Amino acid sequence: MGKLVGLAALLLTVAVLAVAVLAASVSGLSPPPATAPAGVPSAPAGGDRSPALPPGWAALDRAAAATCPGLPWAVLAAIGTVESDSGRSTAPGVDSGANAAGAEGPMQFEPATFAAHATVGPGGAAPASPYDPVDAAYTAAALLCSDGGGSPSGLGGAVAAYDHSTVYVDTVLTLALAFAEDPGLDGAVAAALAFGAGQLGTPYRWGGNGPGGFDCSGLTRAAYAAAGVVLPRVAQEQYGLGPTVAAGAVVRPGDLLFFGSGPAGVDHVGVYVGSGLMLDAPHTGAVVRIEPAGWAGFVGATRPG
Repeated sequence: MGKLVGLAALLLTVAVLAVAVLAASVSGLSPPPATAPAGVPSAPAGGDRSPALPPGWAALDRAAAATCPGLPWAVLAAIGTVESDSGRSTAPGVDSGANAAGAEGPMQFEPATFAAHATVGPGGAAPASPYDPVDAAYTAAALLCSDGGGSPSGLGGAVAAYDHSTVYVDTVLTLALAFAEDPGLDGAVAAALAFGAGQLGTPYRWGGNGPGGFDCSGLTRAAYAAAGVVLPRVAQEQYGLGPTVAAGAVVRPGDLLFFGSGPAGVDHVGVYVGSGLMLDAPHTGAVVRIEPAGWAGFVGATRPG
């Protein structure tokens, strides 16, 4: 549980999970905007550019989270995304029946767990149904709240109680960071961040493309490949591919952040997650981690896909 607690503490340190939405323009949260070099080509089309949350789901998650003071709505959004693509998955057990583990509905409850926390949300089914999106969201909020999810110290443990996988908890907390800053997060970015979150703790390896080790550009390339977006192999080429975030604009979750001596001397890249944090493979002897994005030598940012 040490890594889970550490990641939760990092997110809470920057306060992103203490509020419903953290405005991206708050001073100090984002690296300086990039300036586009001449002749930067557009990035190749690819990935799911539709919103990661279906229409109405952000509002539903906000309303459900409000029943548990202190529970971040973005955690509910992240859980729904991981469990069932917020109800859009066609896998068994989402609309009816159960999956191989017996889980039911868009928030994937085991029957006994749902029965213990069943909550009929406004406009939901009565009696409560795990397949009804409203009831599912309100019941998930009740479950997380009962496990301590309404307090900063209990949030990581509440997510871990929902699913005991370390990768699951890392993915939920990372996506929650992104949703908190950008409720309109698109599907490709969510997929890239989910892949990256699944690599937390993987050793840095020079020239590494995974799965057993990554260098910085190997990680960003693999993350966006999982999202259906093709990137070049090395950081300098990824920066040159663009498209560059315009001067004066604020970076968004999923943007690539580049560092080095200048536009022709890029030597490091990370993926912006939200609230001034990035996911990266920093250097020899380290592991893939989420850390502050305020590295020296910021060169610019691009928005793949």
